[in-house]
Amino acid sequence: MNERISTGETVRMALTTLKSNRLRSLLTMVGIVIGNASVITLIGVGRGAQGLAEDQLSSLGANVLFVVPGNNDTRRRGVAFPRTLVLEDAEAIRDQVPSVKRVAPQITTSQVVQAGARTSTSSISGITPDFLPVRSFDVAKGRFINNQDEKSARAVTVLGPDLRNKLFPTGNAIGQQVRIGSQAFEVVGVMAPKGAVFGSNQDENAYIPLSTMVNRLTGRDPTYGVSLSFISVEARDERSTGAAKFQITNLLRQRHRILRDDDFAVRSQKDALTIVGTITGGLTLMLGAIGGISLLVGGIGIMNIMLVSVSERTEEIGLRKALGARSGDVLKQFLVESLVLASLGGAIGTAAGLGTVALVATLSPLPATIGATTVLITVGLSGSIGLFFGVVPAQRAAKLDPIVALRSL
Repeated sequence: MNERISTGETVRMALTTLKSNRLRSLLTMVGIVIGNASVITLIGVGRGAQGLAEDQLSSLGANVLFVVPGNNDTRRRGVAFPRTLVLEDAEAIRDQVPSVKRVAPQITTSQVVQAGARTSTSSISGITPDFLPVRSFDVAKGRFINNQDEKSARAVTVLGPDLRNKLFPTGNAIGQQVRIGSQAFEVVGVMAPKGAVFGSNQDENAYIPLSTMVNRLTGRDPTYGVSLSFISVEARDERSTGAAKFQITNLLRQRHRILRDDDFAVRSQKDALTIVGTITGGLTLMLGAIGGISLLVGGIGIMNIMLVSVSERTEEIGLRKALGARSGDVLKQFLVESLVLASLGGAIGTAAGLGTVALVATLSPLPATIGATTVLITVGLSGSIGLFFGVVPAQRAAKLDPIVALRSL
């Protein structure tokens, strides 16, 4: 009568018990299903956001530097950037920094662009011809700003593809007239799609010669001269980026007569990737932790239901022990029931999470992905939670005195 029950028989008995209480079993699994689905979905979305940001930053070019006005302190405090980055700084970088290949100064402002009855508020960039190779942009139709446009301050513009579609949805934009602010410009080209960078849609921009921007739209500052929004700098190659950054920093410190805090900052693609990686990595970790809390709540739900089950099945446990079942057999059965609930719920939640990640990747620009290792860890974690939270109810069932348990019969 005291023969140990086989593992197969224990599993069969556990499954029979769970089938006899289908609704309770399903409701118990819901917590684990939601937890697993949440972990996989949130981690997948977090990785998608990280991948999207890295893809956008990679399009800037590995050997491109950005010189911007203001230092880290002014950026943290939200103070308006000082207008100390001027056109002469860009010319000095181009002429005096040996590790630099090209320099593209830029002034950016927001203006209303009008073509006939159609209008759009867009970002207008005053640039030089070197902008195209430095920033790796391409022209789809027509031409880009050339040296003659810059020297003569011609009223010509190149439209981003989205802006072109807004202003000229049907006809050809090349050769047409648009008004930027109060000034008339001739459209000479349309850019190839570039997408968004730092949350700004580059395809809605309009580009005009830097000299035209100064003469017709922004003017000259009486104190600083031609103040720039930023300077894009192309190093000779990726290995020269560090040297270019060092040389530019020293040159601008000398030109601005800086003794303490810089009034500018030099940023590279690597710097931006590091910052974005830190932010998105922390975001992914936080999202995973939120999903983990859901999984923990599901485990507590399993323990609660199993404790209720022990109370309801007191007579059954007592009868089994009276017929020769060992405490270990009872312990094993309740642990198997907890494990089956958690594992089955984990499998369903994993399938739901993978489906949600695939749906997000299909319907949104986020390249949401989830690794096989993460999936296996999540499924294993759900099973472990079932075992962990099933220990207390199983021990309580195993310790029941059969005589006490059978008194109510």
